[in-house]
Amino acid sequence: MKKIRAAVVGYGNIGKYTLEALIEAPDMEIAGIVRRRGAEDCPKELEGYKVVKDIRELEDVDVAILATPTRSVEAYAKDILALGINTVDSFDIHTKIVELRRTLDAAAKAGNAVSIISAGWDPGSDSVVRTLMESLAPKGISYTNFGPGRSMGHSVCVRSKAGVKDALSMTIPVGQGIHRRMVYVELEDGANLDEVTAAIKADPYFASDETHVFQVDSVDALNDVGHGVNLVRKGVSGQTHNQLFEFNMKINNPALTAQVLVNVARASMRQQPGCYTMIEIPVIDLLPGDREEIVKHLV
Repeated sequence: MKKIRAAVVGYGNIGKYTLEALIEAPDMEIAGIVRRRGAEDCPKELEGYKVVKDIRELEDVDVAILATPTRSVEAYAKDILALGINTVDSFDIHTKIVELRRTLDAAAKAGNAVSIISAGWDPGSDSVVRTLMESLAPKGISYTNFGPGRSMGHSVCVRSKAGVKDALSMTIPVGQGIHRRMVYVELEDGANLDEVTAAIKADPYFASDETHVFQVDSVDALNDVGHGVNLVRKGVSGQTHNQLFEFNMKINNPALTAQVLVNVARASMRQQPGCYTMIEIPVIDLLPGDREEIVKHLV
């Protein structure tokens, strides 16, 4: 069976874990790594792989895994979809997902390709769990409680602010889906904490949550990539009340995001041209192997 050739676009935390997940995937092979610096100052673990600045320098790419900051996803995806290459990403600004889906749906169909967006663990695999829970109790209330843990998207957002040398954004669950953001910043010389704090709180990533910003000498001394989630739904099945479902996990954040990205890269090869979120994809398509064997094993 021909293996799926995947390119990793971006080589930060998620890119590194994506490479590891691809190595372990029996039905996939690594077409190459796309970095802004190309092969210059290449990490030792990339020896033996083709490392380039532009995906056009790689051969026979089936799918591009976008391990890039959320706000650069749309531009990368449009460019790559136009080449007829599938894309998958972990875009995580919840309020912008529908808009991105519309935009990339047109781009994917124009390129006769598939785009799967917002495929991390939340949004992503947690979205699938929320969908299942709501189907089991159509009337009711769901709560998603994140953390305590490091939010990669929020941390990247803070690092993009003028005057910030490094940053860590911690998500602290208050309960019933309400969260507190604890942001620790290492500032550039001459940067003003009040100005940085105002810029952070005004950003859509933080505008809806209680946010506290602290200046620290070393972000690295605080850093931990662990995270978690508690999903709860209490509702009604048919006419029967008091149905309660709960889902919990404690995770290495970038490692799980990377695994989901590899799973949806596989699933992208089984969809018709267009743009999808994870709740629109058959869950069986996330797994390698023969469908009947999967059914026999899991059903």
